[in-house]
Amino acid sequence: MVDVPPHLTAQPSQPSQPSAELDTIDRTLLGALQDDGRLSNKELSALVNLAPSSCLARVRRLRSLNVLLGCHAEVAPDAFGIRLQALIAVRLTQHSRAQVDSFVAHADSLPEVMGWFHVTGAHDFLVHVVVRDSHHLRDLALDGFTSRPEVDHLETSIVFERGARHRLPDLG
Repeated sequence: MVDVPPHLTAQPSQPSQPSAELDTIDRTLLGALQDDGRLSNKELSALVNLAPSSCLARVRRLRSLNVLLGCHAEVAPDAFGIRLQALIAVRLTQHSRAQVDSFVAHADSLPEVMGWFHVTGAHDFLVHVVVRDSHHLRDLALDGFTSRPEVDHLETSIVFERGARHRLPDLG
């Protein structure tokens, strides 16, 4: 059995607790941590004008509520030999829970898979992958996806450029 890092498993689209439980201080802490996850507790407490012990209790509460899911470092892909990224659109042979679960488990086990989206429309999944080069992408498509019994069809799009926002908008 493969250990899958928590960031590669399905995340609920809503926090597990209602956003109404978050006050202005919580939202300020979350915003600051999204901008810089390396902020110390001392820096955070000064930002929200709380004692360090109270600030730490707030951050721990946000973790326990599954609002603050983790902090991650962004690393240049070249540092790991990644020269190419792609999006792979996958259509399954049928829309059953068993096939969806099987595909998700398999995708999560592939080190090249950075993330996936279960979507509506002509395809069932969009999978973000990172590879060394076009040969590696071809091998991944053939060996990692089309060889799966639940996969009916693939369409691969090479990513020329990528932009991402790391801070969620506060829509509450």
